[in-house]
Amino acid sequence: MARPGHGGSHSSLKNDENEEGEDPLDALISRTGCMGQHRALQECMAQRQDWRHCQPQVRAFGECMAQRQRTP
Repeated sequence: MARPGHGGSHSSLKNDENEEGEDPLDALISRTGCMGQHRALQECMAQRQDWRHCQPQVRAFGECMAQRQRTP
């Protein structure tokens, strides 16, 4: 079953590096350094059930990811 806030399409992906069952999306986000913002967004979505009520978390996560893409 997909984790809250994640689409279900990636849950069937298998990764040889990922033998412990960690979510591949979480592993990718963890490498960016934006996991704190991602978790805050997931928690807001779990509580509010509507991304429109989580705009500060959406912006913080998006800004973190954008900064990581600009930084080599």
